[in-house]
Amino acid sequence: MSKQYENFKARMLSDPEVRQAYDALAPEFELARELIGARSRAGLTQEELAERMGTTQSAIARLESGRRLPTMKTLIRYAEATGARPVVKLVPDPRAAI
Repeated sequence: MSKQYENFKARMLSDPEVRQAYDALAPEFELARELIGARSRAGLTQEELAERMGTTQSAIARLESGRRLPTMKTLIRYAEATGARPVVKLVPDPRAAI
């Protein structure tokens, strides 16, 4: 990433409201990174993956952008199409107040 982008991001995240909103989206971004990583490891383009899943390239793009959260069924189909398997686990969050 460019230095200019990093500086902009740091400035924006110094605002507590922006930081809170950014942190709230972290799970969606993490899932998007996982999806992209699985596709990359499989050596597939979005179009090739879409063909394997019986969907469109634009649907894959929406999943990988984090704009649309997949159902468990979709995650399973995505994993199978990339030669992977989904693993779901809940881990303690040290920031959580119980």
